[in-house]
Amino acid sequence: MFGSAELMMGANHIRIRCFDGVTRMGRIKGKIKKKVWIREGDILIVIPWNFQDEKCDIVYRYTGPQVEWLRRNNYL
Repeated sequence: MFGSAELMMGANHIRIRCFDGVTRMGRIKGKIKKKVWIREGDILIVIPWNFQDEKCDIVYRYTGPQVEWLRRNNYL
């Protein structure tokens, strides 16, 4: 699911506005934390938790050219 980073909460947590209209608390997984910087306003791929719908894991961050491609092709 697509989401947009709203607010950096600290301790590897970010408030994310998902494209289904729900605001979730996202957790930056260790694999991404060591390789990618995430800032407010970035477009992300998130996976909601099965047992707590208000939380999710961040799987991927799109770069600027990738976001433009998604907008041109009506994915966003």
